[in-house]
Amino acid sequence: MYAAFRSHCLLDYPEYELLFGVHDLDEPALALVEKLRAEFPQQQIRLVHCPETLGPNGKVSTLAQMLPQAQYEHVILNDSDILVPQDYLLRVLAPFATTGVGMVTALYRAVPGTTLGSRLEALGIASDFAGGVLIARALEGGIRFGLGATIATTKTILRQIGGLEPLADYLGDDYELGARIAAAGYKVELSDVVVETALPDYSFRRFWQHQMRWARNVKDRRPAQYIGLGVTFGLPWAILAVMFWLSWWSCLALALAVAARFAAAIVVGRGVLDDDHVASDLWLVPLRDFVALAIWIASYMGNTVEWRGLRFRLRKGKLERT
Repeated sequence: MYAAFRSHCLLDYPEYELLFGVHDLDEPALALVEKLRAEFPQQQIRLVHCPETLGPNGKVSTLAQMLPQAQYEHVILNDSDILVPQDYLLRVLAPFATTGVGMVTALYRAVPGTTLGSRLEALGIASDFAGGVLIARALEGGIRFGLGATIATTKTILRQIGGLEPLADYLGDDYELGARIAAAGYKVELSDVVVETALPDYSFRRFWQHQMRWARNVKDRRPAQYIGLGVTFGLPWAILAVMFWLSWWSCLALALAVAARFAAAIVVGRGVLDDDHVASDLWLVPLRDFVALAIWIASYMGNTVEWRGLRFRLRKGKLERT
């Protein structure tokens, strides 16, 4: 976390501020903020106490209370574990020079921990998730959602869509924010910068819960597109075809699926995200795809998610306590 904080103090930009929001003044991470202030006394670093609970989404609740304290028109929202390059601000804010741009978001690569669950999630981000974002942009003529690793917009636009407070009931606040800005007539652009996040050492159970939370949120918000995901699991379907209907055509289908799947993982993971971990974990792609297929199927067996130790029912993107 400190490496992520520190990277935001090294940006090649003439003037900016860093705001850290905290709900509880006993939060252990406050010690890292104080350490940051000591290392970078010339940097504008402010701590904002956000005592109110505006909804089940604690992140949005905190952001909504921080926003009035921001002194600049442009704001960038991201998580505390995001590590950014030195030219981050220049590249993220550059698209706003184009008329009609209301939000800029960014792809990210993940540094996995040592557990299988952590490695599978990092591989999925590099070889599956990022590619899905790029395909959505190509097929839909742009993107109409945000990615939580970076959301850049302006205070004026946030006021126009009703502020952040209404999003405190939503699970996918990043998706919802992008969708509302797009619905207001603004363009949502994907930055050419890729940021980095570190994954914890997930147990397989925690990995499954995290993936299921993502899956059921996408199913809830984009049901038609989510159904279509079923045909994208080419590698698992091809392997199953060979296992149950061994023939020349099933073997040909498997060969084509293997070539296409591994090529996509390398092109997106290495070529787009510059993820050094993709090559070493490439052998896990078949397992990752079978697990992803299982999650896709299981996601249709309910609408509950577990988040921060609590259980919620998901309905039209909103969280309801069960």
